[in-house]
Amino acid sequence: MTFNTQEEGRRERAVLAGVDTGEYDMAISMEELRELADSAELDVVGIATQVRGELEPGTCMGLGRLRELAEQVRALEADVIIFDHELSPAQLRNIEDICDCPVIDRTMLILNIFARRAVTSEGKLQVRLAQLRYQLPRLAGRGVQLSRQGGGGGGGGGARRGGGEAQLEVDRRHIRRQITALEAQLKELTQRRERLRQRRKKDNVITVAIVGYTNVGKSTLLNTLTQAGVLAEDKLFATLDPTSRALELPDGRRVMLVDTVGLVRRLPHHLVEAFKSTLEEAASADLVLNVCDATSSEMEEQLSVTRSLLRELGAEHTPVITVLNKCDLLPTPPDLAGMKAVAISAREGRGLEQLLKAVADALPRTHLRVRLLLPYSAGELEARITRDGKVYSREYTPDGVALEVNMDRRLIHLVEAYVKPLESGEERK
Repeated sequence: MTFNTQEEGRRERAVLAGVDTGEYDMAISMEELRELADSAELDVVGIATQVRGELEPGTCMGLGRLRELAEQVRALEADVIIFDHELSPAQLRNIEDICDCPVIDRTMLILNIFARRAVTSEGKLQVRLAQLRYQLPRLAGRGVQLSRQGGGGGGGGGARRGGGEAQLEVDRRHIRRQITALEAQLKELTQRRERLRQRRKKDNVITVAIVGYTNVGKSTLLNTLTQAGVLAEDKLFATLDPTSRALELPDGRRVMLVDTVGLVRRLPHHLVEAFKSTLEEAASADLVLNVCDATSSEMEEQLSVTRSLLRELGAEHTPVITVLNKCDLLPTPPDLAGMKAVAISAREGRGLEQLLKAVADALPRTHLRVRLLLPYSAGELEARITRDGKVYSREYTPDGVALEVNMDRRLIHLVEAYVKPLESGEERK
């Protein structure tokens, strides 16, 4: 499902099409479709919309408007039509027949981008599984749309109308076998990921998941906080595979910061299913950072998309901090009254101290700041309590090692005999 340039230095040209039934904001959805097309390296040269009470069962658009779309495609020398809906096999076939042009829908476009961006073996398996699940009920269709999903060439050719019922059934069995094999491989990887999560829990590793709409700056935030070096582009789905990095909080605790795949409106359910094992990183986290673009007029919608997914994953009770990113682009600071939110600029590093403090405050109090005087014979104990904590000071005295540390509360019983009172005014954390 790869789009190719037809001439050197020329990207394929696309016309976007959609029907406004009043179900959602058409203008916003079409703008997002334009961004998705750009992420797939397609040039949008035209847009065709129609207002209707409901979608036309056989052609999505009305027949007259569809014929106008065909003329528009020819005049603009477009290579492909992209519909802002998930089309049925019959609709795909009928629209291609009328417009004499390859047609893909929103889901196929997203799958294209996923296929381009997957890096890890798990990500590639997830993409391929989603592609096959989408293809299976569409085998009776014209065929050009399937060749695109399989990594085929440009928009101009390769259409095949199928070889009869016998060949159709062979194709279906072949795809079902591939789906079964991929599901088995992903199940094994999912179990491995679950074992890693259980090991983290056993080792008391605190996880903080970064979630949110695609292209709001999640990867930039991860990079700024941890120097992770994750690809961060101004494109939808710039990164697809999850990335985990260690992060030290101001109180000395270390947490695992996990970046997750970005979300979009109307993300098809089978795509969510395909990436569920990845998204479950957010579901099992101790804290979620719901990142949104503070400059977007659809900020509330972005936050809502994430909240809905967290509910679907069974993580509606996980603590959430709303992170308003890109605040450096606002003329005035955002009004945070009544919001459990932090305003930041991940790109410029603004507000990150407040964000880290908010993270530390939102997590369970697992550590305690204490002053100790350990005898020199307790070197092993010193190593243990400082390994996962933060040392504020260390002084070697005639009576032993004087330490001020932020240490795991579970170890406090081991050092009760060596605790010295904190000085007046010092804060216990």
